Amino acid sequence: MTTDGEEPAPRPRRRWLRMVALGATMLVLSAAATGWWFYERLDRNIRTDTRTADELRKYEAERPVPVVRDAQNILVIGSDDRGGKENGKYGRDTGTQRSDTTILLHLQAGGKSATAVSIPRDLMVDIPGCDRPNGGGRLAARFAQFNWAFEFGGAACTIRTVEKLTGIRVDHHVIVDFSGFKKLVNAVGGVEVCLTEPVDDDDAHLQLPSGRQVLHGEKALGYVRARYSIGNGSDTERIARQQEFLSSLVKKVQSNGVLLNPAKLYPVLSAATSSLTTDPGLDTLKDLYALVRGVRDIPREKIRFLTIPRQPYTYNKNRDELVQPDADRLFRQLRLDRPVSVTRAVTATGGEDPKGVERSPYQGTTAARDVCG
Repeated sequence: MTTDGEEPAPRPRRRWLRMVALGATMLVLSAAATGWWFYERLDRNIRTDTRTADELRKYEAERPVPVVRDAQNILVIGSDDRGGKENGKYGRDTGTQRSDTTILLHLQAGGKSATAVSIPRDLMVDIPGCDRPNGGGRLAARFAQFNWAFEFGGAACTIRTVEKLTGIRVDHHVIVDFSGFKKLVNAVGGVEVCLTEPVDDDDAHLQLPSGRQVLHGEKALGYVRARYSIGNGSDTERIARQQEFLSSLVKKVQSNGVLLNPAKLYPVLSAATSSLTTDPGLDTLKDLYALVRGVRDIPREKIRFLTIPRQPYTYNKNRDELVQPDADRLFRQLRLDRPVSVTRAVTATGGEDPKGVERSPYQGTTAARDVCG
């Protein structure tokens, strides 16, 4: 009996409570350790491109100054690098890589909208004088097709070319290769596309039936890279097809709870981080997650994909040139963080602009549109 008249707790009960507390503590510590292990593993996956950052610092005085605080411009470069085991099967490794796809992603301040602008690889542009990667000498300034900058001058030369073309400051850059693209598509469970006619492309190793279907890794890569076997065979139509594929990918990620479900999010983060090369400002999981979180709540109709206004180059129909003043108007809207509207591009995946709707000079799509129309 205690001094206040209460019976002491039986010893077996006290022992059981201690065991429960110890077990709970062990579970918490184990979960924390597991979470930390996953975080460290994902964080180490990301490759940092310090060389580009060092190169850009040399030209800071000539680079555009940011106009709107909190708006971000990220250059996404799809490299056709054939180096390494995963990428080697897509062709001979020549020691250089080209920007097979380049997108300037503008994130409006306050998370109001996202605008992804495709830059055609055959667009004729002024490329500034650039140092070759790995100490290969210096390249003189010249007027040439856009993807020449990445092939011979690397990411720093590409960024400076984009800034010279648009007057927009590039805050960050991300490089993704063939294998990385496939991993990301597989991690989200495939991406839906819609074809109005079958595809049979020996070069892309791609055979697809017509209609609505879900594409995974290898077929998805072949689909976005195929050119001559779909539609009119132009790079213009391929860009439109890539935009529709990316809008479908964004829709898939937003609609199936990936960003809010740790079990679904980890495979996506693992695929993304293991296939990305970024500047030092985006080279941690924390930085990338903050970027993804900022895009998560943007309405799908406010996520737009479009192409720089262009037309066949006057002196070579196999190259492109800007359409003015539409191009400069687009660059100004992005610099000033103003919204941009798009008109549906007509592609082999189907659909035309509705009659009676005011047309925008910018062709593209949004993540809100259904893949089949």
